[in-house]
Amino acid sequence: MNKKKAVVSLGHEALGYTILEQWDAVKTTAKALADLIEADYQLTITHSNGPQVSMIHKAMTELRRIYIDYTPAPMCVCSAMSQGYVGYDIQNALRSELLGRGIVKTVSTILTQVTVDPYDEAFYDPTKVIGRYMSAEDAETEIKKGNYVKEEPGKGFRRVVAAPRPIDIVEIDAIRALADAGQIVIACGGGGIPVIEQNHVLKGASAVIEKDAVAGRLAASLQADELIILTGVPCVYRNFGQPGQEEIHSLTAAEAEVLCAEGQFEAGTMLPKIEAAISYLRENPNGNVLITSLGNVKDALKGSSGTVITA
Repeated sequence: MNKKKAVVSLGHEALGYTILEQWDAVKTTAKALADLIEADYQLTITHSNGPQVSMIHKAMTELRRIYIDYTPAPMCVCSAMSQGYVGYDIQNALRSELLGRGIVKTVSTILTQVTVDPYDEAFYDPTKVIGRYMSAEDAETEIKKGNYVKEEPGKGFRRVVAAPRPIDIVEIDAIRALADAGQIVIACGGGGIPVIEQNHVLKGASAVIEKDAVAGRLAASLQADELIILTGVPCVYRNFGQPGQEEIHSLTAAEAEVLCAEGQFEAGTMLPKIEAAISYLRENPNGNVLITSLGNVKDALKGSSGTVITA
């Protein structure tokens, strides 16, 4: 029997917010991923990196403040660093969990670049907050460099960067080759390293890419049978957090679009996941999307939890 090919997107809950939290979190995450593998899924895994890339950016910026000879790391480099160390923790935790279950499989992390459009509207209206709190003086310095900052009253200023739409995954052929060989692949971490192609040269962009958007792009490019989005809630809700909150266990892409238009999903939380689902199903109408939490994976596979979206 052919294995079901799935792209799994991991949210912040799967990784924690610090290095020590991540060491513990990935052990739990590995159990959920191993459950999917035991259920005969061939996995390609992607993950968030918001807290991780912010931590790296802050550390590199502070290093530059203390040691003037050091060059502050641009966002694309911080993204690459986060892909490496998050992938390292996931692949080792998953390998250990699988071996404990008597399953021998190679788990590999691919440093992944994703092209973006330099004229994407997101570059003119940055929204993603990163890094440390700054004084007004430091914020002015950032502005003079051409960077955007945002004031949080009573706390200080923070840098904001663009979140452009992903176009193409540069290393998709390598990802596909490993997946087709039966290996577990971790790729496009944190949305991928955003790059702009100029005369056949890839140049890093001062941006971050929404990881759910890349998960949809990755699943479509691999023609995966399923896109599994693991998040902090067991399913999608109508009127989330309000009186009359209602669980939604199944949706068509058209119904999901209507709910998006009604403003049912919050930007930055559930909305990107629904948009990724719609985008994936538009390119692969024979696939389906499962949205659930890490702790509900087994129940979701039985159909007793989660939200399934189909074309």
